[in-house]
Amino acid sequence: MFAFSNFLTESKNLHMEHLEDEVLNGGVEGTRGAINFLQGLRDMLAGNGSSSVNVTVKWDGAPAVFAGINPENDQFFVGTKGVFAKNAKINYSHEDIKVNHPGSGLANKLHIAFDELSKVSIKGVLQGDMMYSSGDLKTETIEGKSYVTFQPNTIVYAIPVKSQLAAKIMSSTMGIVWHTTYSGDTMEDMVASFGVSAGAFQQTGSIWQADASFKDQSGTATMTKKETDHVTAILSQTGKLFQKMDSNVLGRISDDKNLSILIKTYHNSTVRAGTKISNVGKYTAGLIAFVYDRLKRDIDKVKQEKTKTAKQEIMDRYVGFLRKNSSELVKIFTIQNLLIDAKLLIIRKLESIRGLTQTFVKTSTGYRVTAPEGFVAIDTLKGGALKLVDRMEFAHQNFNAAKNWDK
Repeated sequence: MFAFSNFLTESKNLHMEHLEDEVLNGGVEGTRGAINFLQGLRDMLAGNGSSSVNVTVKWDGAPAVFAGINPENDQFFVGTKGVFAKNAKINYSHEDIKVNHPGSGLANKLHIAFDELSKVSIKGVLQGDMMYSSGDLKTETIEGKSYVTFQPNTIVYAIPVKSQLAAKIMSSTMGIVWHTTYSGDTMEDMVASFGVSAGAFQQTGSIWQADASFKDQSGTATMTKKETDHVTAILSQTGKLFQKMDSNVLGRISDDKNLSILIKTYHNSTVRAGTKISNVGKYTAGLIAFVYDRLKRDIDKVKQEKTKTAKQEIMDRYVGFLRKNSSELVKIFTIQNLLIDAKLLIIRKLESIRGLTQTFVKTSTGYRVTAPEGFVAIDTLKGGALKLVDRMEFAHQNFNAAKNWDK
């Protein structure tokens, strides 16, 4: 079984990669790992008990909150991603929050989190997504039904007003979904493990707390033989094309982080535009033009001739490599497309399970039903993880959504 930890570059859960991007991040090993990874998910959903892959739901919360006991001084704290930095912004008091997070939006959330999370006896350090504070809750009618709603980021979460969950939420001060546990003797050296044990925090009436584990209570997430065969056929096609690829080209891209970032930046620009990669040849040509224009702008910005020459050499090297290996790039993007096809089949099956809440996105005329943000697939043996997100659906929405808080 593929070990995710071989492809994670950070010990902290500060950024997770999309599965298909492992082709660019890890070269031959990353591509092989992504294929094996999807095979593990297929086996899990086909009811194969030997699969070491597990899944959690990716909630669209904001901000990310880190809370618990600092092992260096045994003090309770709350914070954001900055708690692990060398010059860490760790909040042990309301005064620390004022100093470390000037402004109102994020600071207000942290003040509430500090007061509330200090009550739940967190063991160690946990990371979660803050879903709401009491002032964010609304009662709205959507498609003729009455819901309690909250919108921490892009997705609107809705719970039927007359449900027990709605009563719990309406009586609480804040809501949070926990998903990651940290361990270590110092904050800077802490290591993330995905998942939160039942005893890691206590329940209290003033907080709605949940863990992000995927629960198939109906049994309908199990793949049929036809669905399993469909995923298998795509992965078989992927494997055959993978065998024909030039490993040196894959290795050059994965070894040169600046080059892989340029390629991923171009891909993200297409996601923002909502453009699906339907013609990989045209897409490859577009990438080469994008890299040329991007690096040419860098050259034009500088005045010193020596710097211009150095940047020109970089542009010539990158653009020359991409042009020379355009046929290999077509294979790379075809493989990524195939991985996405298999991933989306798995996502659609996971989405068939109704979660704790209904999920919507706001439109100019009201609301539209949408799926959850996505899922996180976890290697239960190694503890690493990768994102399973429909980028053309959620990521496009997220790129273009107006945010009402400041990360």
